[in-house]
Amino acid sequence: MKNIASYLKIGLLSGCLLLTAGCELDIPNPNAASDLQVLSSRDGIIALSVGLRQFYSTSGLEAAYLYPGVTGRELKGVATFTNVLELEAGGTALPTFNGNVLSLWSRMQRTMSMSEQILENAPNIPALTGGTLSGILAHAHLFKAMALGNLAVAFEQANTETSATEDVTFKPRTEVLAAAISHLNQGIALLNATPVSQEFITQVTGSAFNLKNTLYAFNARYNLYAGNYEAALANANQVDLAVKSEFVYSTLSPNPIYNSIFILNYFRPRDNFGLPAEFVEEGDARYDFYLTSPDAVVNGDPVKTLAGFFNTQTSNIPVYLTDEIKLIKAEAILRSNGSLQEALDLINEVRTQESGDPFGVNASLPAYTGPVTREALLFEVYIQRSAELYLTGQKLEDSRRFGRPGPPDNTAERNRNFYPYPDQERLNNPNTPEDPAI
Repeated sequence: MKNIASYLKIGLLSGCLLLTAGCELDIPNPNAASDLQVLSSRDGIIALSVGLRQFYSTSGLEAAYLYPGVTGRELKGVATFTNVLELEAGGTALPTFNGNVLSLWSRMQRTMSMSEQILENAPNIPALTGGTLSGILAHAHLFKAMALGNLAVAFEQANTETSATEDVTFKPRTEVLAAAISHLNQGIALLNATPVSQEFITQVTGSAFNLKNTLYAFNARYNLYAGNYEAALANANQVDLAVKSEFVYSTLSPNPIYNSIFILNYFRPRDNFGLPAEFVEEGDARYDFYLTSPDAVVNGDPVKTLAGFFNTQTSNIPVYLTDEIKLIKAEAILRSNGSLQEALDLINEVRTQESGDPFGVNASLPAYTGPVTREALLFEVYIQRSAELYLTGQKLEDSRRFGRPGPPDNTAERNRNFYPYPDQERLNNPNTPEDPAI
């Protein structure tokens, strides 16, 4: 991409050295490896695959969860830095030179570029074969899809490929989601044909990250976003709900949400998951799971202290949550005019669960007693997603998809619909579209 991504040089140095905790490989002098050496060697591609996941799980995930979290009112920007104040204000007060918006855009571009380099070069290395090769390729397809999905959540249009030599064109978010789904389908097909090897698990993902389950989970998620309800349901049905998939952190590669909230003190969680208070039921155990004391009031807004998966430097973060899959199924059934009872049963599985969730996110609520209509159950899905999937980078998309109040409504549950395109992108790429009004 002859724009901002052309300045994001990708290679072993950026994929591995930048995140040394994820590069436990005995490669002689990796700091001196050229891009050509990295992309033409077995060890180099493996190292770049590790670096890809490490980059996304730290820098990429930070931008994908926190910044739309502020826009979707899950978080409040409490720092006095200009970029945080602009993000918190939203609307027309969010300028094209905002640093957070630039970070989200550029980190997804970098993730895409690293993925593309692996997809282009890994098949050409004779020493990469079998389940190690299929795993590396499916892994790159997954992270390319994740980056595209995050761009589709935040921007009206985006590129679907990067290039160092051409001005790439932008595509509507429907096409960006379609490209993400295509990558996920390709990854699944690779693993169905050749399951991952133990070597791939040992050297690339580790045992805490389940690649195939994650491919199906994100395929269900993005097909839901795209309105492909049959495909969303089919993929959700392939997810093994007993299997966890997590990003793992350490003191050398710390949890990025913890770092931004507890160390840098940029953001605080809004009370009631950022929802109107009347939407949060008394006794919902997810409230105490995600939100704790001490409390505060910042510029008139009640805020809490973050808990859940984010309150220590070494807390693992789920790649997806088990009950997201149940709620995807319920929503897909409802939006495709399926059985109200089947959707209600899935909603109640989420509501009434008191124990047994693989990640410990249990609502412990009574069964749903409201109207059993399609409209009422869809609203219930939104409420359950807001609590269950708190701070997973999905609230902004959910707010739009469910038609919740947005700007300039003074009861808005989001402060923008889509972000403006970063100035740096517009300066380097004449194909950059006009910014959305809000």
